[in-house]
Amino acid sequence: YEVAAYIPNSLYDLIIGGMVNSSLVPVFSDYATKERRQELWALLSMVLSAATVLLLLVVGVVELFTPQVAWLMGARNFDDPALTAVTVRLIRLATPAVFFMSIASIFTGVLYALKRFTIPAFMGATLNGTIVIIALLRQDEVDSLIWGLLAGSLLQILLQWPALGQSRLRWQLEWRHPAIRRILQLYAPIVGGLIINQLAYALSINLATRIGDASVTYMRFATTLYQFPLGLIVTALSIATLPTLSRQALGQLDAFKSTLAEGTRLVITLIMPATAGLFALAAPIIALLFQHGEFTAQDTVVTTLALQAYLFGLPFAAVDQMLIFASYARKDTLRPALVGVVSILLYLGTAVLLQRPLGSIGHALGQQMGLAGFTGLETLGNGLLSLMVADSLKHMIHTALMIWILQRHLHGLGGYGVAGAALKSFAGALMTGIVAYGTAVFLTPLLPTTLVGKFGLVLVAGSAGVLAYMLMVFLLDIKEAKALPRLLRRRS
Repeated sequence: YEVAAYIPNSLYDLIIGGMVNSSLVPVFSDYATKERRQELWALLSMVLSAATVLLLLVVGVVELFTPQVAWLMGARNFDDPALTAVTVRLIRLATPAVFFMSIASIFTGVLYALKRFTIPAFMGATLNGTIVIIALLRQDEVDSLIWGLLAGSLLQILLQWPALGQSRLRWQLEWRHPAIRRILQLYAPIVGGLIINQLAYALSINLATRIGDASVTYMRFATTLYQFPLGLIVTALSIATLPTLSRQALGQLDAFKSTLAEGTRLVITLIMPATAGLFALAAPIIALLFQHGEFTAQDTVVTTLALQAYLFGLPFAAVDQMLIFASYARKDTLRPALVGVVSILLYLGTAVLLQRPLGSIGHALGQQMGLAGFTGLETLGNGLLSLMVADSLKHMIHTALMIWILQRHLHGLGGYGVAGAALKSFAGALMTGIVAYGTAVFLTPLLPTTLVGKFGLVLVAGSAGVLAYMLMVFLLDIKEAKALPRLLRRRS
């Protein structure tokens, strides 16, 4: 499933996902005023028509060459040949999901441009919730997660459709429309970077399959938890800010910098405690969510190490999102794309260079944590953690380069309180992690290892961490956290 689901997800990122934030929302925002609303609906019709043609063509090509795609993704490295055959079948089943996901995201882009954030905010939960429900209903079927992916992506379209009831969409192919040309011009630099990014990810999956069959699962579970706060906090706030930044970029530099600084401070204030809490409670959370069936306590240990290695880059990835969206708002997609290419190449080189030394460290850690005789020890010894450490370094480098670009073109955000907010949030996050971890250690021997016991452990320890951060908010006077309810009401 992990390999099969990558195909529609990567195609979505390449064709539409990167376009939504980099070009669709900024261009749609230019047409979002009441006076130009009919032009917006006409533009939406053109984008949907062009996307339909392109997506159907891509889906058809992948369906024809599925075995070759599976080979590229590393399915040939599986020890069990039956896994290769199953992977090919699941890829064929999963690929049409890219069509539904892409159409849903175009709808989301229009709603963001119109500053209608409520319905799009539930799209991620809709997709993931549908996958979980169908998986529970068809527990014995290997393709249940794929059917959940298909149903969830279709449901995203259906839920957003009523919000576009006045659009009067129709089939309209006009490649020469100025707005279409502008969208393509903005997206052109992005697509090159995305192609390299997808190839790099495919290579990382390939490397993971060489490390061990289970390594892809470890990486995917860790990535899912890592991306949860990033998507829930950062992407939502960044995209909500993007239409405002797009309008202010036309000539209101001070207002643009103020909005960007406010969004960055808020992101830092939220992502720091989320990172600390997730790091401290990584093992209990993974045990609660994934330690069922054939996923053992030893698997939890390996996934915990992978997640914690990822988390060093999470705060940087969060700030980076705001900086990237600020560039998109200024209709500058070339520089973020070039920075992305540089950071990806460094990621691949670092992953290869660190594979052997981190393999030795991982093997030693695994032995100390009781993994002797378990296949996960071999996975760690083969260098699994090199992929996670390289990913964290990638985000650090990308953020540093984007800050440098910001300094050159906007003269930085000095005087807007970003550094002060970061220091206070770090102190609060440190207390969050200490309290959450200490609570978990205290409760672990007192609670049963049942599902209810695991849930109670995460709930109580997590709540203790939240309360600790709230206390630090008032002690350190973290204004962004205090003002969060007001800011969210204003965004909605």
